[in-house]
Amino acid sequence: QVQLVESGGGLVQGGGSLRLSCAASGIFFGIAVMGWYRQAPGKARELVATVTTGGTLNYADSVKGRFTISRDNAKNTVYLQMNSLESEDTAVYYCNADVRANPFRPPSNYWGQGTQVTVSS
Repeated sequence: QVQLVESGGGLVQGGGSLRLSCAASGIFFGIAVMGWYRQAPGKARELVATVTTGGTLNYADSVKGRFTISRDNAKNTVYLQMNSLESEDTAVYYCNADVRANPFRPPSNYWGQGTQVTVSS
């Protein structure tokens, strides 16, 4: 069984920074894409950023230039450095990963439990 455990959320003033971490644990062959999504109250869950095993990055337009996603493949961990935070960034942030149990089967998708990020104006 694969688990994604997030950490690093909290309350920050507008213009401040936070760093989220998400570590994957369990027995598996490898992780393809890792990423972050967020869901604000009353809104649908949306993509924030993703990173592939090879380092290909993808960002939502709303966070480009402010957020940076990175991963440590040896630690099965993905990070999200969030700078110049705005009140519109307030949401529950979820880690997501496509995990391959063995090399002969397609990956399965997993979600973390979510971590709250609140930006005060």
